[in-house]
Amino acid sequence: MFGSVAAFAVAAGLAAAPALAGDLTIVSWGGSYQDAQSKAVFIPVAKALGIKIKEESYGGISDVRLQVKAGAVTWDIIDTGSGGGARGGVEGILEPLDYDMIDVSNFVPGTYLPACVGTITFSTVFAYNTETYSGDNVPKTWADFWDVEKFPGKRSYRAKYSGALEPALMADGVPPEKVYEVLSTEEGIDRAIDKIRQLKDHVAVWWKSGAQHAQLMKDGEVDMTTGWNGRFDVAIGDGAKAAYNYGQGLLDYDCFAIPKGAPNKELAMKFLAEASKASYQAAMPQYITYGPTNKEAYDLGIIDNEVAGKLPSHPDNAKVQLVVDNDWYAKWEKIASSKYQDMLTE
Repeated sequence: MFGSVAAFAVAAGLAAAPALAGDLTIVSWGGSYQDAQSKAVFIPVAKALGIKIKEESYGGISDVRLQVKAGAVTWDIIDTGSGGGARGGVEGILEPLDYDMIDVSNFVPGTYLPACVGTITFSTVFAYNTETYSGDNVPKTWADFWDVEKFPGKRSYRAKYSGALEPALMADGVPPEKVYEVLSTEEGIDRAIDKIRQLKDHVAVWWKSGAQHAQLMKDGEVDMTTGWNGRFDVAIGDGAKAAYNYGQGLLDYDCFAIPKGAPNKELAMKFLAEASKASYQAAMPQYITYGPTNKEAYDLGIIDNEVAGKLPSHPDNAKVQLVVDNDWYAKWEKIASSKYQDMLTE
């Protein structure tokens, strides 16, 4: 579902429970997202378990693949997009999770996988500069994002295929409910990439991280960019002249997984069992507007109604979005990724 931060250690408090053997190294996406995770999840879970956590940031599931193939796994837990979790499970580069230990009985259906347990819901949307476009003349759909005559200006688009093909098809007139049906052929993938190819001359920056696309909007470097709702909200809170809506967004989730051969697999499983509890997930929206996967988080009185209404998984927002199909990503990742990279390097 994200920049780079320096690795740092999170020490448990002196009053924490007796220490378990070993420490954990967790990798995530950096920037405002990982800052929120540290405050809401990593630090309090470390205290609850009486352990130490070292945080790092990384570039995604491909980095895990390299470590596993080299037999040199240094990470215990990763945060990955649901597509990465699906692919990693199929490839065998992620450990199967123990769902007798990790309670997902109150999770939103479909937000956990054999090798990856959901931690937040998020949406891929596009944001626009409110000084460039205002009043009634604001882009609202993916077709508007592609319409460089009605909405002239610089665009930014993701440098990876994930979350990039679906908007292109919707911009090309494919109804949301038919998007994955069309994408389930090479011809459909080519159609999406051809649509992106039409936009290439107007893409000033192909973004590679959540921190980057948020900064692009904050700096006014582009007029529109795709990206993740929570990152945009942080940028807007920091003064970015930007706005977005959830219409035709891609509703997705991030999940925690354990790389195959992780140094501290048993302790990592205990961490995931604790981190999946509703109280930690309810704390995340206090720092960034990503929703919980554990539905019980809404019942604890921690997330107020105003904040809840801004979250991707809120019913009013979820109903206007396309839910990401992880089965498609598991099946078509190699073909779609290769075609997308070929387009970028033409």
